[in-house]
Amino acid sequence: MDDRTKTGIWTLTLTLMAIAASAYGTQSAAEAAAAGSSKNAERSAVALATFAGGCFWCMEPPYDRLPGVISTLSGYTGGHLANPTYHQVGKGDSGHYEAVQITYDPALVSYETLLRVFWRNIDPLDKGGQFCDRGDSYRTAVFFHDAGQEALALTSRADVADRFDATIVTPLIEASTFYPAEDYHQDYYEKNPIRYKFYRRSCGRDDRLEQVWGEEAGG
Repeated sequence: MDDRTKTGIWTLTLTLMAIAASAYGTQSAAEAAAAGSSKNAERSAVALATFAGGCFWCMEPPYDRLPGVISTLSGYTGGHLANPTYHQVGKGDSGHYEAVQITYDPALVSYETLLRVFWRNIDPLDKGGQFCDRGDSYRTAVFFHDAGQEALALTSRADVADRFDATIVTPLIEASTFYPAEDYHQDYYEKNPIRYKFYRRSCGRDDRLEQVWGEEAGG
């Protein structure tokens, strides 16, 4: 075999190796992109639920201990004033409800479960507030984020209504802008456990929940 033939074979071999390497690299990149997209989809597979149940301090604990709940956030929603303060909401100037917004993983906890916990932590027969807290900002409400949540909330409220002779006064409202409350309100029950327990007991929340729900009180 002469030198030109050897050179030709070697050149062809290098060319084939380059093509194979290029194809392998492209395939690996595609696989990596697919894997990344899958992980991003998993990370984005979370949902929001928003409930008003009177004092938002008291609505965080039952959800924080629920498997599948990622976080809870106390805040204000349902009003007409942008960026309301606690003082404005409490005075009734903003039209907002005190509410808790829940970020959860639907693969681990269902919206139906969140609704069940909600009902058993409120008095759905009280239209003037909740327990010792009176006024519009302490009224109860389910703020649904989509048609699916609305349908489930309607069914859930009907089930609750079957338990009582009185009218269920908790409305279902389409979710709107949610304004986080001031930092000192977030996780108040953990930051100030003694004050929180004293407030909750003196407000009569647990006593009334037991009257309404019996052993199911608290969810």
